[in-house]
Amino acid sequence: MSSGKKNSILIVDDERTNIIALKTILSPDYTIYASSNGEEAIEAAEEFKPDIILLDIIMPEMDGYEVITALKNSKKMRDIPVVFITGLDSAEAEEKGLALGAADYITKPFHSAIVKMRVKNQIDLIERFRIEHDLNVVLKLQSELVAAKELAEHSSRAKSEFLSRMSHEMLTPMNAIMGMTEIIKNLGSNKDIKNYLDEINKASNDLQRLINDVLDISNVEYGTIKLSHSAFNISSLFKDLLETARYNASKKQQVINFNIDQTIPETVTGDEKRLKQVIENLLANAIKFTPENGEIYIESSVLDVNNKTITLQVTVSDNGIGIAKEQQDNLFDIFEQVDGSHTRAHGGIGLGLALSKRIIEMMDGKIWVESELNKGAAFHFTCSLQC
Repeated sequence: MSSGKKNSILIVDDERTNIIALKTILSPDYTIYASSNGEEAIEAAEEFKPDIILLDIIMPEMDGYEVITALKNSKKMRDIPVVFITGLDSAEAEEKGLALGAADYITKPFHSAIVKMRVKNQIDLIERFRIEHDLNVVLKLQSELVAAKELAEHSSRAKSEFLSRMSHEMLTPMNAIMGMTEIIKNLGSNKDIKNYLDEINKASNDLQRLINDVLDISNVEYGTIKLSHSAFNISSLFKDLLETARYNASKKQQVINFNIDQTIPETVTGDEKRLKQVIENLLANAIKFTPENGEIYIESSVLDVNNKTITLQVTVSDNGIGIAKEQQDNLFDIFEQVDGSHTRAHGGIGLGLALSKRIIEMMDGKIWVESELNKGAAFHFTCSLQC
């Protein structure tokens, strides 16, 4: 071995003369242990962990076949190569030994050169295995380090891109607020003032939503966000959502179609604010990524009712630009967006879906997307409410 430490051999034979002969042949190059019976051999193998065991077949009480069986049934010793030493000249005996896991045979009477060569062959195999094992460990560690480095770099890029995107998006409504305020200072007609105030109000709401999304996702990540549980009217929730969504969609001459399962109870118990937040995010995305004169659909149905718990499924779909298959895996990840560049056609910082996923999971549900590029998208989610 490269460290200078000798390999070790355990010789097991009930004939003292055989042990002496093998020690004489092998002791210059190896550390030798010896046992004269099977039970002692197993104890010695467990204690010394030899590199090779030279095992006699014919022994009283516990023969070599029984010893090798015990060794191979032990997790600690099963990998130690066993070389049978025997005076038997029988193909059947050799076949039986090999079937039980023997690595090789040394026949009696011993020939010094042959004994040394057969032992050396086993040592070479052990060293080769160790080198390959060490190499595999190194390669695995290198692979893990590369993967970790790539993950860290990806995370760093995603976060940097997110912060840049967030700053850009927050500046947009802020610039609108400041610009409209400056114009109002010069006082135009009453109609102009109303239009300017509408723009300021819209920009303020956009900025407030961005800030709330950032705060919410931060709270979710740190586990400080909690769901509330109060009774609310599900029809009123959808009515409010549709009123706002249809107003926003009308600016692009879009149509919103709505279908609610009539078996949904009027009053349910859960977190109305968070449920509304998720649907608002999905509707806002549908409006954003659907071209003018497009159509948007929102459907709600009951999947299951069990012990006063209702499982609700909501689907928001559109006939917009769709999402490529390779981009769907990261769609619900924080800091990720299908197109994160400043030159992208659609705004947003990419937090809505990530936040929605975490809220839905807190409501014992799941969220997923079905989409093809240029063929629209359908976002589905389930959630549990009390009824």
